[in-house]
Amino acid sequence: MKAFLIVLDSVGIGEAPDAADYGDTGCATLQHTAEAVGGLDLPTFHRLGLGCIPGELQNTPIRGLPPHESPLASFGAMREVSQGKDTITGHWELAGLELNPGFHLFPEAEPTFPGEITRPFVEQTGRPILGNRHGSGTAIIEELGRASMEQGAFIVYTSADSVFQVAAHTEVIPLPELYAACEIARRLCDPFRVGRVIARPFTGSPGSFKRTQDRVDYAFKADEPTILEGLKDHGTAVYSVGKIEDIFARRGITEGFHTGGNPASMEQVSRLAEEKEKAFIFANFIDFDMLYGHRRDPEGYARCLVEADAWFAGFLPRLGEDDLLIITADHGNDPTYTGTDHTREYVPLLVYQPGKAPRSLGVRQGFYDVAQSLAAFFGVDPMPRGSSFI
Repeated sequence: MKAFLIVLDSVGIGEAPDAADYGDTGCATLQHTAEAVGGLDLPTFHRLGLGCIPGELQNTPIRGLPPHESPLASFGAMREVSQGKDTITGHWELAGLELNPGFHLFPEAEPTFPGEITRPFVEQTGRPILGNRHGSGTAIIEELGRASMEQGAFIVYTSADSVFQVAAHTEVIPLPELYAACEIARRLCDPFRVGRVIARPFTGSPGSFKRTQDRVDYAFKADEPTILEGLKDHGTAVYSVGKIEDIFARRGITEGFHTGGNPASMEQVSRLAEEKEKAFIFANFIDFDMLYGHRRDPEGYARCLVEADAWFAGFLPRLGEDDLLIITADHGNDPTYTGTDHTREYVPLLVYQPGKAPRSLGVRQGFYDVAQSLAAFFGVDPMPRGSSFI
């Protein structure tokens, strides 16, 4: 008896009703990606019923992915009710929480971080800082990387999300020192309710800097228990894959596997499917967001979907009749949209139980229906929010 919750990071399926409040009118990650490449060929997702979901929302179909007449999975969409469109907000809501008000966002002004954070950060780390503004991670590292190496300085920056990001060249500032600096920043950011502090190590030389896969996220700690803690406390092993353990500050997790990109995460999920008997496996497939959404690369985004589709084709036969697979997302990141930030969207919901008849799940008001459904599946105490689709 295993449940798999797989988050296709940023794979949204059309603008949410409040998208205009976030400056995201007209966004649609899956639909626009499909249009940009002349249609998507995703036979496994088609068979599961992904093409049925736009009809639930009465929005634009996904080119190349029509509704399936007899899908394998139950299908629907979910609307986020928390304030925000960032990674932590989406994942926490999936796990049963609601954030209203949302995390603190830093202003567009320069400098963006208040002195109450930066002054003690410089004092306690013993190093100067560069940046201190909004920016794209790859762009700001390319711009300031040489100076940071020459000065032995951290590059600190933020985005439209609630983040304090710290970049450093690994040959100048070793990983242990970067991580220690991020732990300092985490303590300094807590009074401001900043969602994440992110370590962003990079290598290379001016003109060819490259971020490594040694990124670590330091999350704000949730004010109440999530479904992860509810399951673990009732004897169900909880395994995280990808950045999940960072997002939940390692709370409620039996064992975490901090993989890099999608291939490593897929391999780990497959391994856990073979090795574990009773467990909850919570995985994030990050490449959609990290490599292609933020970089506004619809062709790369489409390739990533094709690769995921092929993996699911091999994964589905591993599931037994008492297993559960939930596929969804945490927010959108339309690779054809303006800017480089996440987009406020509905997320798809596919629920596959071998041998169980599929049905329409409609449009769910709150990602936390996932947590409530996991509680029902494992027979533990219900969560305070949400309605089960099990």
